[in-house]
Amino acid sequence: MRAQKYRLLLLIRREMRRIASRPIYLMCMIGAPILCFIFFTTLMNEGLPENLPIAAVDADNTTTSRQILRNLDAFQQTEIVHQYSNFAEARTAMQQGLIYGFFYIPEGTTRAASRSEQPRISFYTNASYLIPASLIYRDMKMMAELASGAAGRTTLLARGYTSDQAMGFLQPIKIETHAISNPWINYSIYLSNTMLPAVLMLMIFLVTIFSVQTELKYDTGKQWISLADGKIWLALFGKLLPYTLIFLLIMFSCHLYLYGILGFPHNGSFWHIMLAGLLFVVASQNLALFLCGLIPSLRWALSLATLYGVLSFPICGFSFPVMAMPPAIQALSTIFPLRHYFLIYVDQVLNGWPLEYSATNYLVLLLFVLLPLTDMHRIKYTMLNYHYEP
Repeated sequence: MRAQKYRLLLLIRREMRRIASRPIYLMCMIGAPILCFIFFTTLMNEGLPENLPIAAVDADNTTTSRQILRNLDAFQQTEIVHQYSNFAEARTAMQQGLIYGFFYIPEGTTRAASRSEQPRISFYTNASYLIPASLIYRDMKMMAELASGAAGRTTLLARGYTSDQAMGFLQPIKIETHAISNPWINYSIYLSNTMLPAVLMLMIFLVTIFSVQTELKYDTGKQWISLADGKIWLALFGKLLPYTLIFLLIMFSCHLYLYGILGFPHNGSFWHIMLAGLLFVVASQNLALFLCGLIPSLRWALSLATLYGVLSFPICGFSFPVMAMPPAIQALSTIFPLRHYFLIYVDQVLNGWPLEYSATNYLVLLLFVLLPLTDMHRIKYTMLNYHYEP
């Protein structure tokens, strides 16, 4: 036992020297994650985009139509930056990317509304920009409904109905909407809590594979295994322990930054998400180790890890719901650690549910931790017998 501790210390010291000799390690483990943390949180520090540029085409040009446009321009997410004289000019501006959409009021709208002839107001958005298009679509649709309700209310009042009777016709059922966990609809709360660990996961993949496969590339694998007395588990533990501690420090710092400094809502136990962060970091490392045993090539292993990591971003469900994806993709999402970390975040942080609601996701992350046991022997065999070919 004492000999194993001594060899473990030698392995850790050896790896620390390797880290200190290559600035790329510190850049990937510390520099890149911190830069991404600052970039994403400052990019979305307002929560929602504001004053998105749109245009208007007011072919009616009446007091009522101008009031509708003034009300639309008063919305927080939209700003009417230009009024075009016709539909073709507004469509061209939208196709050129000058505006995200436009609001079209045809000629005779006010007159038709006063005669109860059901005029038509149109609005157009550029769906190539998903978030801006969704926000301005919501505002323009709300404005169109308010304009329709105002016209209907004026007509009913003119016919002798009281204000309460008119509102009963226009809105027989009053709807109240309450957004739970994130009532501000702050996109940064939704995205930053998963995007930042996703970036860290990608760095873990690259650093872990690079640290292991460079032993093969520079023909130092035999020395590494020999230092561990031929025990591959000891060699891997001694190699990865410094990286694990650094990545855990970055992960826990991310949690403290989001919930402590930025004040993001946290409705559950802080230790639950800390446990998820621990399992997520170790699971990402061991998944990278599994790829090292599967593919004894630095170039191909890094390429596969990058592809796998990038696919985790859209398939984990924080930007587009997994339940709306095809059944095959829904099943595929379970093989990504980021998906389970995201579900733990939703249950434990946003909803504040008891720990047993996330037990399955914790268990799956633990299975990722055990994954290298299936091909650990292949890493040892590769280091001792394989000749690297660039």
